[in-house]
Amino acid sequence: MTEEKQVRKEAIALTYKAGSVDAPTVVAKGKGKIAENILAKAKEHDVPIQQDASLVGLLGQLDINQSIPEELYQAVAEVFAFIYKVDQEKSKSHLRF
Repeated sequence: MTEEKQVRKEAIALTYKAGSVDAPTVVAKGKGKIAENILAKAKEHDVPIQQDASLVGLLGQLDINQSIPEELYQAVAEVFAFIYKVDQEKSKSHLRF
């Protein structure tokens, strides 16, 4: 007998201003329906989404409007590098005729 484990969605939204001395900040977080709403808004606004359950678990411990701790800088930098790459690829595809 196979039992399906239901995984509850969890989402975290971060903001960061390029060139800022401030660390990225948690602007939204949630589980279940709230996570689904966060993901829907991200898709609606064409915001790239990266899945990383470990990082979501760590960021989920932070409060909204809280800056990420220094220990997470490297992991979050990789997320922003991913987003930058996705944005660059989208820009290139829009230039093709």
